Order: sequence, then structure tokens, then C-alpha cells
Amino acid sequence: MPLTRDFRVTIRERLERDSGFREALLEEGVQCLLAGEFDVGKSILRDYVNATIGFQELSGLTAKSPKSLMRMLSPNGNPKARNLFDIISCLQQREGLHLKVQAFR
Repeated sequence: MPLTRDFRVTIRERLERDSGFREALLEEGVQCLLAGEFDVGKSILRDYVNATIGFQELSGLTAKSPKSLMRMLSPNGNPKARNLFDIISCLQQREGLHLKVQAFR
């Protein structure tokens, strides 16, 4: 059965109105990266950027071209750790959020 509505549109609208959802999506993207689910984490971060800040604004904050940022977070992208952490840092600052790593067994 086909979806009656584009999933990305639904997510974008929810991200616009629900700060808790935005924070949870950003956290989930970083959690996936830390868990070794690199492709999933990049995909989540790409969706987050597309639905919130946009690659043009992120470009101004990171001093990287929008195309380069899009490539980094694409399925075939392989960003350097420094670039990835710069992106995450900018997204945290813009969201007014501080993600913290916590160890547990």
C-alpha cells in the first residue's frame, strides 16, 4: 500500500514544531555513529540538516561548501573525524543543546 504522504515532509513538519523531536533525532544520529552504524548515523544527520538548518547555513558555520557537506553525509561519503565533529558541534550550538557521552555496561 503506497504512503499517502511523503515521509520526509512529515518528518520536516514535526521537526519544525517539536524541539524535543529535533533533539532526539540529533542525539540518535550521534548515537548511531558512536555505535558503529556509520551509514545510518550519517543518514539521520543529513535528514536533520535538510529539515532544520539547511546545508547553506551549515556551510556558513563550518566554512565548508554546501556540496562538500552534502557529500560528507551522503551514503558514499567518508568525512574526516574533524569535519564530522565540526558538523555535530555546529548542530548542537544551533539547537542550544549539549550532547554528553555516558559509559555504561
